[in-house]
Amino acid sequence: MECFITKAKDTRETRTALTPESAEKLIQLGLTLKAESGLGQKSGYADQSYQEKGVIVEQDDSGLSQADLVIGLEVPSNETISQLKSGSLFVGQLDPFYNLDLIEGFATSGINAISMEMIPRTTLAQKMDVLSSQMNLAGYFAVIKGAERLNKILPMMMTPAGTISPSRVFVIGVGVAGLQAIATAKRMGARVQAFDTRPVVEEQVKSLGAKFVKIDLGETGQTDQGYAKELTAEQIELQRQSMAKVCAQSDIVITTAKLFGRKAPTLLTKDMISRMNSGSVIVDLAAAGGGNVEGTVLNEEVVTENGVIILGNGSFEGEVPHHASQVYASNIAGLLEHFWDEESKTMNIDLEDEIMSGCLLTHEGSVIHPTFKELVAGN
Repeated sequence: MECFITKAKDTRETRTALTPESAEKLIQLGLTLKAESGLGQKSGYADQSYQEKGVIVEQDDSGLSQADLVIGLEVPSNETISQLKSGSLFVGQLDPFYNLDLIEGFATSGINAISMEMIPRTTLAQKMDVLSSQMNLAGYFAVIKGAERLNKILPMMMTPAGTISPSRVFVIGVGVAGLQAIATAKRMGARVQAFDTRPVVEEQVKSLGAKFVKIDLGETGQTDQGYAKELTAEQIELQRQSMAKVCAQSDIVITTAKLFGRKAPTLLTKDMISRMNSGSVIVDLAAAGGGNVEGTVLNEEVVTENGVIILGNGSFEGEVPHHASQVYASNIAGLLEHFWDEESKTMNIDLEDEIMSGCLLTHEGSVIHPTFKELVAGN
């Protein structure tokens, strides 16, 4: 089975879908790997390191048209899809809720498409969960970036000139990114507080040495997939009023409410930001989804009238591309290993499998995922 790994066309993308380590695993399965020269250059992986593992490095992407399996990281363009041969399998991040035309294009071209973001959040599928692996790194780097822009240090210091108080970090949203942000800020010596609409995460926050901010919002909870349930307008307003007091005392505020398939909720309003001190930093991890902060500008730094800095990088995980590529490529390898048929040396597309049925969007010329079948039909 011939596999081609696409190189990101977006010049801002620093990650890659294949590392030399994951390439070795895939070749051992029986795949013939081909990749475009410079595939991992921005992630710190040279062409030679791939070649040493057995990857055939080519000068362009002409190998797309012969490949049985294509692995990507960014959402492919229509031009890329037009180069794929009918019956081939594409595996990558497709951002499907915002790319219905793309899904339709896969079906029309007879391409079987797997969206890595749609991998079910089950114990068995943890090794394939790209959303968790990437947000874990984003949560880490959010603290690093916030600390870099803050005009204070994070830890307490006892000096001959006096005692320096620790900076205050407030993390809103205690999912994968939030937990990593809490842990990182604590390791750096900050005084950390955190809030989530799911009371069940309080113990996790405390286990990391942070204080859980309690806000009585009435009935809340989480979905079967572990995400926070959507709040009512009244609950959102109550949440904002209570969080405003904590934000006003914080040096760094990190928002992590990035909702896959939906616009990110606005957690911090201009009024809330106006109460914060000059020089405070807000790191908006949901900037690519519309932002949790009123005033966030995607991929730009904004300084408000009262001197608060808002950081809205669309890919904080992309700031640490070497390890972001390592875990993404490992997620891909985990998926392929799980569904690999040793006898035929091909991918087993088992439509009855819970994981496969959750992430396979198109198959044999049709949109088969129930959610997107309906959305594409109504598009």
